[in-house]
Amino acid sequence: MSKPFDMELFLAAVLTGSYATRQRHLRQAKIIQAEISERWQLETPWAWRRKHLTWFLEHRLAGRGAATRYYYLLTVRLLVRRLEKPWGFEHQARI
Repeated sequence: MSKPFDMELFLAAVLTGSYATRQRHLRQAKIIQAEISERWQLETPWAWRRKHLTWFLEHRLAGRGAATRYYYLLTVRLLVRRLEKPWGFEHQARI
């Protein structure tokens, strides 16, 4: 039996800011992980592709407020930085 993926440990190297900001990023990253896991059965960010994060930003956040989309975009950028990928998401948030 394998251990569940620890998002807090995964993001520890790139999380900065106040305690509340770090907690928000962790909470949002876990929501992103759960949604991608449910849709594509990809349990860890190491298996994700750009299309998975684009799907989340475009489809799962549709109808949400601009501020919500912006904060999730910041979390996605943090995930991308941790994965060391060159993916950009500037236009995805529709802010």
